[in-house]
Amino acid sequence: MLIGELSRRTGVSTRLLRYYEAQGLLEAERGPNGYREYAEDAVVTVRKVRALLNAGLTTEVIRVVLPCTRGEQQPGFDWCADLRALLDRELAAMDERIDDLQRSRGALAGYLEQP
Repeated sequence: MLIGELSRRTGVSTRLLRYYEAQGLLEAERGPNGYREYAEDAVVTVRKVRALLNAGLTTEVIRVVLPCTRGEQQPGFDWCADLRALLDRELAAMDERIDDLQRSRGALAGYLEQP
């Protein structure tokens, strides 16, 4: 399928699809006319990428995690080597960012409470 059809079927812009390809998350063949041609399973791959992005993972992490996923909307995992440790580190980093934001929010709220 061409990039426009993949975009329509997934709701993801063609620009993002090209970005996913550049990041190594999505593969396309080039037709004789130079157009990108995607396999049917690209729809599932894009849905997995979107779900993992929504979980807060970066494209770098997704590139490692993606081969270990199964399912579509809420991907499950085949626990490849070191995958659990990688996701544990990502969760810990996310918790740290949340703590930092809560501290910043508290400081800002304190400023607003001043007369």
